[in-house]
Amino acid sequence: MRFLPAFDNAILGYHDRGRIIDDAHRGLSVAGERVVLVDGRVAATWTVDAGTVAVTPLGRLSPADRTAVAEEGRELASFLSDGESHRVSVAASPG
Repeated sequence: MRFLPAFDNAILGYHDRGRIIDDAHRGLSVAGERVVLVDGRVAATWTVDAGTVAVTPLGRLSPADRTAVAEEGRELASFLSDGESHRVSVAASPG
């Protein structure tokens, strides 16, 4: 799992973004969305609101991936808030 910031070079630095982003979600890279990588592919977007890292899956996440995203999200929330918050919410997968 990797939480990438907006405009990260991992999704902007390639002419062929198909290596990391499915065709249906290619607009994310130019929109400046923050993304979550699962197994090296863009699988979700994320935001921060009132100290909570909010993750929105782009497709179905396996239970193991969902757990790993939540754990990484808690660590990110702690980092962003100097240890004051460990809150993370992972929205239901679409479909």
